[in-house]
Amino acid sequence: MTERKLSHFSLGQICRSGQCFRMGPLMPGQPQNPASAESAEEEQPWSRYRIIAGSRYLEAEQQGENCVFYCEESEFDDFWKGYFHLDKDYGEYIRRICPEDSYLVQAAAAGYGIRILHQDLWEMIVSFLISQQNNIVRIRRCIENLCERYGETRCTDTGVIYHAFPVPEALAGLKEDALMACNLGYRSKYVVRAARNVAEGIFDLSGVCSLSYEDARQELMKLYGVGEKGADCICLFALRHFQAFPVDTHIRQALLKHYPDGFPGRYRNIQGVLQQYIFYDTLWNGC
Repeated sequence: MTERKLSHFSLGQICRSGQCFRMGPLMPGQPQNPASAESAEEEQPWSRYRIIAGSRYLEAEQQGENCVFYCEESEFDDFWKGYFHLDKDYGEYIRRICPEDSYLVQAAAAGYGIRILHQDLWEMIVSFLISQQNNIVRIRRCIENLCERYGETRCTDTGVIYHAFPVPEALAGLKEDALMACNLGYRSKYVVRAARNVAEGIFDLSGVCSLSYEDARQELMKLYGVGEKGADCICLFALRHFQAFPVDTHIRQALLKHYPDGFPGRYRNIQGVLQQYIFYDTLWNGC
């Protein structure tokens, strides 16, 4: 067990921020599948969550700024500290917002506890291929279906059974429509083709990790089914290129209403963090 007092950190807000799809609230007294807990989460504030990242599993709970991560200190320092970006003061990003930018001040206050997670590149590629023309609840369910069918079964020291995210090789040999059984629909071919490209060495995951934002973005868009918005999401949530500013329907509406001349250039290199505040605010509070 690892305890920390953290400011500008909220498990609930991170869970609802649309950047991760294998995190969900744990209902009292029972293990919970994140995909089935979304509606319950909206009804009452949960303090305990489970997070599955790649092949790792974590339970964490929070009361105010007091956080408990149910893992050894060594695992926390080696992985989860970086995953949650806990070595960065997010108050610094909020303080950079122009006081006269009243909308962004309000949006940052509403999503003060969001952090940009450092997620696995392959998992983010698949997640945002699945996200096309989809909503968060259905994305979660599709990903859980995919993990249950093709991911390695794991068991924690406390007996919790879960499934790791499937590696590319587990999907590369499938027919292009095979993942329709996981409710991916037309996105099945996108995921299978991406898996083949990675498994066959056509697309180099480690190489993309070393690229600049612009180069990584262009490389990602070579994958069948990855467009500009998807590439920006992957750059932001897997590669932590904070210049990325994914624009979906929610963001587009906010820009039209609050920034008709474009998002201010003064926020260079932190656009991605601010995008999350805007997205969270429009998703949960309207723009």
